[in-house]
Amino acid sequence: MAELLVNPQSAPLDTAVEIVLRGLRPDQPVTLRATTGDHASSAVFLADERGVVDVTRHAPIEGSYAGVDPMGLFWSMTPTPDDPLPCTIVEAVGVGRVELDRRTVPVGVRRTEVAENGLVGVLFEPDDDETHPGVVVLSGSEGGLHELDAALLAGHGFAALTLAHFGVPGTPDDLVEIPLENIGRGIDFLKERAGEVGVIGGSRGGELALLAGATFPQVRAVVSVVGSGVVTQCVGPGSRLLTKLDHEAASWTFKGRPLPYLPYSIPDELRRRVVNGEPVPLRLAFDLTDGIPEDTEIPVERIAGGVLLLSSGQDESWPCLELSEVAARRLAEHGHPHRHEHVVYPEAGHLIAGPPHRPTTDVVIPGPGVRFSVGGTPAATAAARADAWRRTVEFLSDQLGT
Repeated sequence: MAELLVNPQSAPLDTAVEIVLRGLRPDQPVTLRATTGDHASSAVFLADERGVVDVTRHAPIEGSYAGVDPMGLFWSMTPTPDDPLPCTIVEAVGVGRVELDRRTVPVGVRRTEVAENGLVGVLFEPDDDETHPGVVVLSGSEGGLHELDAALLAGHGFAALTLAHFGVPGTPDDLVEIPLENIGRGIDFLKERAGEVGVIGGSRGGELALLAGATFPQVRAVVSVVGSGVVTQCVGPGSRLLTKLDHEAASWTFKGRPLPYLPYSIPDELRRRVVNGEPVPLRLAFDLTDGIPEDTEIPVERIAGGVLLLSSGQDESWPCLELSEVAARRLAEHGHPHRHEHVVYPEAGHLIAGPPHRPTTDVVIPGPGVRFSVGGTPAATAAARADAWRRTVEFLSDQLGT
């Protein structure tokens, strides 16, 4: 009798899952499906000469993904009209089904809301009496809190504080003239409760992470994912993209002074796409042809620890590769004494930040009155996200100690 084996059935979301079918006839076709209710995927496999399908070794003959990919059924999910389920279901049609608990908060991790000294955040940490290295987790241009990232980092032995700098009650509404001192207070808060402290952010959060590391000497490691070694213009108020881009102001301030920034450029092609309702590659708003003003470059050489830069070669949200290369160049030119590297994923798009094994099939996402194209292929972005997360955990462990 055929049987479906899925392992582990309960584990943190960033844990890879093994799916094996046994007891089939050689060359028997079988369809595997995965669903979270609101997303689903499927793929057809042929059993090998032993009557086995092992997704870690076998590629589907058709389906929502191609090639050998143990987590292909998970990242290749596409939206459905159904409601979300409390679990993930893996089904082998005609054989059986297994319910998975892909935990967003690992077992043994406690959650504490932080609302003191002007901070708005959530702290996730291992539920023990040990002192753990700390990581401040910063959001990008979407603002708010990244609880999933922080919770899963805590599962790897970190005290992870996801800190809101705008976009939630108690913080500014928009990414406009945000005081770096707000991040400094979060770093101090965490330092009082943890060991060495690092900072991680994606996109505009990656820019902010590098700024924080260059500003506050207690930071011992920085991870910038599709980020920027250049300070860029604010994301202004309003419900329409062009209105937000037309707001000329700094993103960040320090000691009451706005930081110099690289301004947006609004070319005709960008306006045309907005007017015609076409997907907008926001990288069009960044004109680097005349070079980058030196006073907008982040002095990353001041960071008192390691720096990991992770970039996508097909990022259509902004030129993260070129902007991050500015940071890589400065680190090299100044002979930065700590570990530093710039990893590039040539075929990936913008959405490589955060934990892996989640759907990457949306290459066009909603924006303020527009749709944004984020670039890359779903498969390349999924592979990059998994590798970036693995490198991030390893790098922070190496630099901060776990």
